[in-house]
Amino acid sequence: MLGFTLRYRMMDYASFIVRDMKVCGGEPVIRGTRVPLRTVLASLAEGAQVDQILKDFPTLTAESVQAVIAFAAVEKTGTGTVFLSPE
Repeated sequence: MLGFTLRYRMMDYASFIVRDMKVCGGEPVIRGTRVPLRTVLASLAEGAQVDQILKDFPTLTAESVQAVIAFAAVEKTGTGTVFLSPE
């Protein structure tokens, strides 16, 4: 027994991600921006740190980048839910 309980919070990525045919041809983007999710994911895949992504895309927040990762995880696994470790 560990002697403590971890509480997980669910990531509400849907409030950060939108698809609108009038914005980037319906490609998923971060709400209120024209930044496609694939652009953020490509930056992460190339080794960029969140701080660098925020510098490159000042309309983003650390939480919106986290939402992109959660969205990608759900899309890949099809589970519909991503649980994050406690803060």
